[in-house]
Order: sequence, then structure tokens, then C-alpha cells
Amino acid sequence: MLMWDTQDVALFLSITLYVFHLAGAISIHSPQKSLTRSVQEDVLFSVHFTCRGIPTIQWTFMSAAVSRSIGTWQPGVYTNITVDYRDRVQTYSNGSMGLSDLRLQDAGYYVVTITETAGSSKDAGFVLKVNEVLYEDVQYLSVSALVLACLAGLLMLSMWLLDRAYKKIVAWRCRQQMRENDATELQPL
Repeated sequence: MLMWDTQDVALFLSITLYVFHLAGAISIHSPQKSLTRSVQEDVLFSVHFTCRGIPTIQWTFMSAAVSRSIGTWQPGVYTNITVDYRDRVQTYSNGSMGLSDLRLQDAGYYVVTITETAGSSKDAGFVLKVNEVLYEDVQYLSVSALVLACLAGLLMLSMWLLDRAYKKIVAWRCRQQMRENDATELQPL
């Protein structure tokens, strides 16, 4: 006795494949999830997604103090970037986002959400660490050291010149005193 006929098995497999297809309808790939940059540098949150239809891409920033939307766009349809990020964000049709002129406050967690027209969505997260630039301090110290070294050189040169002048003056005075004290007596012949 056969419990399943061929049509039932085919229907079951079709439904199973369709459910698995829907479950994995959106996939997000990223080569790097943790990024480290310095202040005033640029960063690219690189992603590549696959989905059906025209997706809606949304980026959100989260830190310990704040959570805010960066922007939402549909490739080729519209782009809506918030005022805080308008001058610093570059959007890409593959879901990637570029952020320029980094600040210390930009350090945190970035989430991209890809939503299909059917309503299903998937998230991927990135961690951004922003380091302070210490080059300005090094430049200030090097210029200060150079100025101090020049001043020290000038002081040493002036001390040497004054020492030479002092020795010449002392020698000249000695010669002057010797002429005054150098009384030659004429002796009778």
C-alpha cells in the first residue's frame, strides 16, 4: 500500500523549496564587519545584497548615547538622507554607504536593513572605531623643538662671540697698560 503518490511528493517538494527560497530570499554579504579609521578620514561600509524586486535600504547608527537613522533609499528610485548626514554620506546601489570626514562621535554600531517589496527584511551590522589623530600634537612638538634648538644655537653663538670680544678687549687693555708703564730710561753714554 502506497501512502504518497507522485503528485503528492512533487507538491510537497515544491512547497518545501518555495518556503526555503522565501527564507533565504535576502542575503547580505560584507567583506569586513569591524572598521577602524582616524578622525577626518573617510570610511566605506561595503555590502552586497541579493533579493527579489527593488529593495529599500536603510542605514541606522547606534551608540551607547544615541540611536538615529542615517538614511533610506531605493536604488534608482529615491534617496532620503537625514540632515545630520546629508553632506557626509554617499549612497551606492549595492547597499554600501560611504561616510566622509569622520568625527569621534561617529564611533559606534551601524546597521543596514534590506527590505523587499514583499515585506521581508534582513539586517547586517558593522562596528566603527574612530581614533583621534595625534599628528597635530607631533607637528606642534617638532616645531617647538626646532624653535628651541635654533634659539639655543643663537645663544651659544652669541656667547662665543662675546667671549672672543672679551678676550680681545682684555688683550688690548693689557697692551695699553704696558705702554704706559713701559718707561724707558735713557742712560748716559
